Amino acid sequence: MINFKPFKSTYLILFLSLNFQLISCAQKTQLKSEKVEETQAEIKIAADRTNLYLNLLKGKNVAIVANQTSVLNTGNKSQEPKHLVDSLLSLDINVQKVFAPEHGFRGKADAAEHIKDGIDKKTGLPILSLHGKSKKPSAEQLKGIDVVVFDIQDVGARFYTYISTLHYVMEACAENGVPVIILDRPNPNGHYVDGPVLEMKHSSFVGKHPVPLVYGMTIGEYGQMINGEKWLKNGIQADLTVIPLENYTHNSEYHLAIRPSPNLPNNTSINLYPSLGFFEGTTINAGRGTEFQFQRYGAPFFEKSDFSYTPNPNFGAKYPKHKGKLCYGVDLSTTEKQSSVNLEWLIDAYNKTPKTEKFFGKTFTIHAGNTKLQQQIEQDLSAKEIRKTWESDLDAFKVTRSKYLIYK
Repeated sequence: MINFKPFKSTYLILFLSLNFQLISCAQKTQLKSEKVEETQAEIKIAADRTNLYLNLLKGKNVAIVANQTSVLNTGNKSQEPKHLVDSLLSLDINVQKVFAPEHGFRGKADAAEHIKDGIDKKTGLPILSLHGKSKKPSAEQLKGIDVVVFDIQDVGARFYTYISTLHYVMEACAENGVPVIILDRPNPNGHYVDGPVLEMKHSSFVGKHPVPLVYGMTIGEYGQMINGEKWLKNGIQADLTVIPLENYTHNSEYHLAIRPSPNLPNNTSINLYPSLGFFEGTTINAGRGTEFQFQRYGAPFFEKSDFSYTPNPNFGAKYPKHKGKLCYGVDLSTTEKQSSVNLEWLIDAYNKTPKTEKFFGKTFTIHAGNTKLQQQIEQDLSAKEIRKTWESDLDAFKVTRSKYLIYK
């Protein structure tokens, strides 16, 4: 028998076996069906390992940081996923409130759209937005809370804002003496580390820390790095517990059961997102307003080609770039799995943009994490030449990263 005292260690990592399964109900926002590797059933997410964290919650006032991805039973084909909030309530855990990140609790809002506070119709719990007037829980909102549970699916790209939400949750909890439990989830882009490292003078909610564009860590490992590197305000540290995955390595194939945000509908879009996310800071459409988000890019001012599409408002994209205009471009929906950040597409789009048209937007720098990338592309450097400038920063980051890895 292994005995432990909850919240005593900053990096408490628990490795035990799950002894039971939970009865579940239907969850709506499913990823488009794709063939699932047999190895997926062997990976057990932390939310499913209830025997590791229920005792840390019993008799306490609990707040949950969650969205539509916060479900159990993701690897069990015989059961439908059940939301963590519903599961905890059914187990008599005293859930007091839910904090919702970008896209909201049910994951339906556009990127960057402000989310309002509200009430969850199903449970009657208050939903407090972390992507509206404030991105950080207030002392008043944490008053009377004994522990905060963070359970959100990340995709491993620096400009995906859930890790910024984690930062502010940890910071608020550290300031108010509230322990944090992260229920870990696989990183679908956890098999590589690549891209420019953010320069801190360009820190923002779209990238807060000096990490590469793709950092190759689970959100639990990343939380340990935030704490260990003292990136929280004034170097404070949260009382952090990470509930680990079972049977997971960074090279494990893992297919998400639910889209992590409205414009990442399938595994292809998730894998291409680190490379095509650069287009968010340009005038180029990256598939928003179609059913192939982050699987294509184009613009009405590109030369005519065999591939074209017309972006129109849809789920998660009320105002897509070049709405209603015929765009010519490149289809990447059948591209092989990427294991590096691909700059060729960004350079190609830049070269296809007439000099009379603007290419780079105001947010490109915060997506890149530096001003150099724009300058390098404007100077006609090749992808190979640009990547060479990343090497020393990547090597240094990998040394830092190694201190916080839970999995091989």
